[in-house]
Amino acid sequence: MRKIAWLLVALVIGMGGLHPGAVYAQKEADKRQLFREGARLWPVYCAQCHNARPGSEFAPYQWDQIMMHMRGLSNMPAENARAILEYLKGGRE
Repeated sequence: MRKIAWLLVALVIGMGGLHPGAVYAQKEADKRQLFREGARLWPVYCAQCHNARPGSEFAPYQWDQIMMHMRGLSNMPAENARAILEYLKGGRE
Protein backbone atom coordinates (compact mmCIF):
# COMPACT_ATOMS: atom_id res chain seq x y z
CA MET A 1 0.00 0.00 0.00
CA ARG A 2 2.85 2.40 0.79
CA LYS A 3 4.41 1.67 -2.58
CA ILE A 4 1.20 2.69 -4.32
CA ALA A 5 1.05 5.94 -2.35
CA TRP A 6 4.65 6.79 -3.24
CA LEU A 7 4.01 5.90 -6.85
CA LEU A 8 1.06 8.29 -6.94
CA VAL A 9 3.11 11.07 -5.34
CA ALA A 10 5.90 10.52 -7.88
CA LEU A 11 3.37 10.52 -10.70
CA VAL A 12 1.82 13.83 -9.61
CA ILE A 13 5.26 15.42 -9.18
CA GLY A 14 6.39 14.05 -12.51
CA MET A 15 3.34 15.50 -14.23
CA GLY A 16 4.05 18.92 -12.79
CA GLY A 17 1.40 18.79 -10.09
CA LEU A 18 -2.21 19.73 -10.54
CA HIS A 19 -3.24 21.96 -13.40
CA PRO A 20 -3.75 25.55 -12.13
CA GLY A 21 -7.13 25.75 -13.85
CA ALA A 22 -8.28 22.63 -12.04
CA VAL A 23 -7.17 24.04 -8.69
CA TYR A 24 -9.00 27.32 -9.37
CA ALA A 25 -12.16 25.47 -10.44
CA GLN A 26 -12.08 23.38 -7.26
CA LYS A 27 -11.66 26.49 -5.08
CA GLU A 28 -14.61 28.14 -6.82
CA ALA A 29 -16.74 25.03 -6.33
CA ASP A 30 -15.78 24.98 -2.64
CA LYS A 31 -16.74 28.67 -2.30
CA ARG A 32 -20.12 28.05 -3.94
CA GLN A 33 -20.78 25.14 -1.58
CA LEU A 34 -19.76 27.26 1.41
CA PHE A 35 -22.05 30.07 0.20
CA ARG A 36 -25.02 27.68 -0.04
CA GLU A 37 -24.29 26.32 3.43
CA GLY A 38 -24.10 29.87 4.79
CA ALA A 39 -27.47 30.71 3.23
CA ARG A 40 -28.93 27.66 4.99
CA LEU A 41 -27.31 28.53 8.35
CA TRP A 42 -28.03 32.27 8.40
CA PRO A 43 -31.64 31.82 9.61
CA VAL A 44 -30.51 29.31 12.22
CA TYR A 45 -27.98 31.61 13.90
CA CYS A 46 -28.59 35.19 12.79
CA ALA A 47 -32.30 35.61 12.11
CA GLN A 48 -33.12 34.94 15.74
CA CYS A 49 -31.95 38.47 16.57
CA HIS A 50 -31.43 40.29 13.24
CA ASN A 51 -33.53 41.28 10.27
CA ALA A 52 -32.22 40.29 6.86
CA ARG A 53 -29.60 42.67 5.52
CA PRO A 54 -27.87 42.75 2.17
CA GLY A 55 -24.29 41.56 2.24
CA SER A 56 -23.31 44.77 0.46
CA GLU A 57 -24.22 46.77 3.57
CA PHE A 58 -20.68 46.24 4.86
CA ALA A 59 -17.29 45.79 3.22
CA PRO A 60 -15.76 42.29 3.36
CA TYR A 61 -13.25 43.34 6.05
CA GLN A 62 -16.12 44.70 8.15
CA TRP A 63 -17.99 41.38 7.88
CA ASP A 64 -14.82 39.68 9.15
CA GLN A 65 -14.90 41.82 12.29
CA ILE A 66 -18.66 41.51 12.77
CA MET A 67 -18.57 37.72 12.44
CA MET A 68 -15.70 37.44 14.90
CA HIS A 69 -17.79 39.30 17.46
CA MET A 70 -21.06 37.49 16.69
CA ARG A 71 -19.43 34.06 16.68
CA GLY A 72 -18.36 34.61 20.26
CA LEU A 73 -21.82 35.77 21.31
CA SER A 74 -23.64 32.91 19.62
CA ASN A 75 -21.17 30.13 20.49
CA MET A 76 -21.13 29.20 16.80
CA PRO A 77 -18.78 26.48 15.51
CA ALA A 78 -15.96 27.77 13.28
CA GLU A 79 -17.16 25.82 10.22
CA ASN A 80 -20.60 27.42 10.44
CA ALA A 81 -19.10 30.87 10.93
CA ARG A 82 -16.97 30.45 7.78
CA ALA A 83 -20.04 29.45 5.78
CA ILE A 84 -22.14 32.35 7.03
CA LEU A 85 -19.28 34.75 6.42
CA GLU A 86 -19.00 33.54 2.81
CA TYR A 87 -22.75 34.05 2.44
CA LEU A 88 -22.66 37.57 3.90
CA LYS A 89 -19.77 38.54 1.64
CA GLY A 90 -21.90 37.35 -1.25
CA GLY A 91 -19.27 35.04 -2.62
CA ARG A 92 -17.01 38.01 -3.40
CA GLU A 93 -13.37 38.19 -2.37
